[in-house]
Amino acid sequence: MNEQSNIAVEQVDAVETPPRARVDDAAPPPRERDYLDGFLAQKPQGDAPGEPGGALYEGVIEALKEIYDPEIPVNIYDLGLIYGVEVTEAGHAVVTMTLTTPNCPVAESMPGEVEMRVGAVPGVGSAEVNLVWDPAWDPQKMSDDAKLELGML
Repeated sequence: MNEQSNIAVEQVDAVETPPRARVDDAAPPPRERDYLDGFLAQKPQGDAPGEPGGALYEGVIEALKEIYDPEIPVNIYDLGLIYGVEVTEAGHAVVTMTLTTPNCPVAESMPGEVEMRVGAVPGVGSAEVNLVWDPAWDPQKMSDDAKLELGML
């Protein structure tokens, strides 16, 4: 191991302090904001009138909550008898519902009352009620408020 070292040692009395970095020097050039132009130009979109949260849709739901089952002191919406509500932009409302049983005493009159109440909501031009039996209604479809009202919670 007679290799000679290539390391040279130099004696220094003082070292100059390096210049401090300036933030102005490190700032990148300003970015163009063209990638945001389309996004920033958009206006906030409100809820569509016929979509959940829209005024017309919520008006239909409120009308449904005013209809009570004659045998149970709970409205038909909280009772879980309403399976679907669709409202078009033209104001056509379609309500898909069921009854507690096919032999329900109001089987003939309830769909007509629903159609009349939904058709009376301001902004609804026509109403249609589809009475379905599948899936069958069961107490699990009730809202918690309805279950509480009936002492099931």
